[in-house]
Amino acid sequence: MSLRIERLTCRIGRTEILPGVTGLHARPGELTALIGPNGAGKSTLLKAIAGIERAEGEATLDTHSLIALSLEARAERLYYLPQELGSQAVLSVFEAVLLARRTRVHEPSSAALVQVRDMLRTLELEPLAERELAKLSGGQRQRVAIAQAVIREPRLLLLDEPTSALDLHHQLQVLDWLERLAAERDMIVVIAIHDLSLAARFARHFWVLKEGRTVACGEPTEVLTQACLRDVYAIEARVEWPANEPPRITPLAATRRLGG
Repeated sequence: MSLRIERLTCRIGRTEILPGVTGLHARPGELTALIGPNGAGKSTLLKAIAGIERAEGEATLDTHSLIALSLEARAERLYYLPQELGSQAVLSVFEAVLLARRTRVHEPSSAALVQVRDMLRTLELEPLAERELAKLSGGQRQRVAIAQAVIREPRLLLLDEPTSALDLHHQLQVLDWLERLAAERDMIVVIAIHDLSLAARFARHFWVLKEGRTVACGEPTEVLTQACLRDVYAIEARVEWPANEPPRITPLAATRRLGG
């Protein structure tokens, strides 16, 4: 199974958000990081793949053209978690995750109950199982949303800034878990993420966008170079890949000044 994107374009109203995204692929069993500056089109690309934004071109999962599939058919193959989490019904954490599994809350199987409890334990949500979603912090709500996404066991998981509201402990925990989950379940996991150091630590593949176009697609050491960061982010940075240590990306200076 693989995901391939070729000549994908997307307009919202009269505005061309993605003038041409092409040459992107993602492999099963790996975490793919989607990076680029604000306004690069990362969220729009994920929405286009998920069918939320209308797009033209090719987005192929296995031999299936996602562009040609209905939303219902896409939902059988993929799950998209947006950056902005909408309001929820009055549900407890446990009920919300159980419902996401497509299980009747009042008639759950023992297997469903075990799976939900294991999911909550993994994401350190077990103490919050009976708390209403509306009473959670932003970071807690984000972890619940990740649990809801993963428990559906999609073949393709698209996550838009899944760690943006998390503290550092939970950022590391969730990204490590997603990396292992992709490998264990042979899933394709694509995350839009701003923190390049965290992305370099956990992702095995990178997509880079700038102004709605593809800049690069490849392994971290091929993509995260001084030249690429200068071009895409307008920064001078030191990029280090020490043996047996996490990679280090150290911004040194912006190449353009505000108002300049």
